[in-house]
Amino acid sequence: MARVRLRLGNWNRLNRKWEHRVSMMKTMVTQLLEKERIRTTLAKAKTLQRYADKVITLGKKGTRDAWIQARGIIRTDRELHKLFTQIALRYRERPGGFTRLVRAGWRERDAAPVAFIELVDRPGELRPARPPLPHIEPLSVRAWMQAQLGQTPRQPSPLLPPVVQQYLRDENRLRGPDAVASLGDGR
Repeated sequence: MARVRLRLGNWNRLNRKWEHRVSMMKTMVTQLLEKERIRTTLAKAKTLQRYADKVITLGKKGTRDAWIQARGIIRTDRELHKLFTQIALRYRERPGGFTRLVRAGWRERDAAPVAFIELVDRPGELRPARPPLPHIEPLSVRAWMQAQLGQTPRQPSPLLPPVVQQYLRDENRLRGPDAVASLGDGR
């Protein structure tokens, strides 16, 4: 099996050597895919969240190269198959944010902060997923100002200097009513 280098960058190093940290993250990603919710320390969960999202993105790609990369990370064939079938289908429309971090208090013996990390949009999740944000059509600055001031497109904005207001009135008069309507659209 090829050695896969886990590039953590500025991530938390978790007070472990590189080999141990990589091995631990591979095992935790495999466990997360198997159980879909695991309980661990907050620092490990934050690192795992970033790494698990990248692995799920590989599953969504569904290419041979993505399969080879994921095979170097995921430890069991069953979870690898689950990633490219069930999980990839579940998240095919979701652009990102496949995992959720829920803080769960402190561990008794050493008071380390503990958290649950789980896959979203699954049965039995700790907190339901938020609905997607509605798509808002972009407005031009002029159309937004007119909506805020309650003006029709035929009036120049009172925020403009008087010379500019007069110029716009004259231009609109020369071009006709079609030009006035196009100014309100922000085109």
